[in-house]
Amino acid sequence: MLRLSVILLVLFSLIPTASAGATQDAGLCFDTADRVTSGNKLEDAERKAAHEACLRALAATSNVVQKYQLQEADFDIMGTRPKPAP
Repeated sequence: MLRLSVILLVLFSLIPTASAGATQDAGLCFDTADRVTSGNKLEDAERKAAHEACLRALAATSNVVQKYQLQEADFDIMGTRPKPAP
């Protein structure tokens, strides 16, 4: 019983850390997209870091609305939009 309690304690202590990283990634993604839409120019390294943060945040969420918002932010950062299907 004590072993199970220790395992559960360790697992539950890891959950906030994982969600904190996803929150930081989403924040970086949205903040960078706001900068781009405001007319600021990005260095290639900034653009790449923000794009990767958007992708990590996309992978970490299951919320459909947040996925849409993250994709839109990533499109703003990368300057590309997917082509519509014919």
